[in-house]
Amino acid sequence: MGFNWQFFFTAFYRIGTRYYIIAGLLFLVFYILKKKKWHYKKIQLRDAKTIDFLREILFSTSTILIFSLFIYILYLPSVAPYTTRYLNISDRGWLYYFAVFPLLFLVHDAYFYWFHRLMHHPRLFKHIHLVHHKSTNPSPWAAYAFHPLEAIIEQGIIFLFYFTIPIHITHLIFFFLFSIIYNAYGHLGYELYSRKFSKSKIGRWVNTSVNHNQHHQYFKGNYGLYLLFWDRMMGTIREDYDQQFEEVTNRKN
Repeated sequence: MGFNWQFFFTAFYRIGTRYYIIAGLLFLVFYILKKKKWHYKKIQLRDAKTIDFLREILFSTSTILIFSLFIYILYLPSVAPYTTRYLNISDRGWLYYFAVFPLLFLVHDAYFYWFHRLMHHPRLFKHIHLVHHKSTNPSPWAAYAFHPLEAIIEQGIIFLFYFTIPIHITHLIFFFLFSIIYNAYGHLGYELYSRKFSKSKIGRWVNTSVNHNQHHQYFKGNYGLYLLFWDRMMGTIREDYDQQFEEVTNRKN
């Protein structure tokens, strides 16, 4: 059987549409339509250059191609029967269906933290993760701006899901929709949470755009994805995080 280009491009269309619409809308609002009005709220007041945005889009497109190839592989007739994918929600019930989402969330958060931290090892950083860190002042377009090797590592989570946890075909559609929205927010360059959020009982455990922006700016610390659990438990959160969060969210025009 030859390569099914139609299925591959369908996967590329779905993943790409999700990325381009979400990142594009955020970029349109924050970097074009409301740029002058909201600029004082920008985490880093300096502006990135057009070449930075183009680089982010180029590498993100490369990442989407790799993500699409992984989906293609998982649905091959020679692979699909060995996955834990199931087709009918009634097979496991609605309780199980909804219980899987927080499990995906926690597993992905841990997976990202430890592989992200590993990619900051000096022997790996310049070969894998440096491409992403060329965005020292990231925009929403940086959400998928990975070196191809990092894209493979990032998408490895889908193999972990498909060979360990019984997954309905819609689980990852909804989960990765949430993931790209939060990822684009993390690279937005603006903070959307309120000024007291980072020190609240819930907020101190939630990753923010300020937190991830510091990671891009300083290259060390703040390795989390959705949560700050691992950063706080492992002592890798930057000491000046709360201070910068407060400074950004208290700015006046």
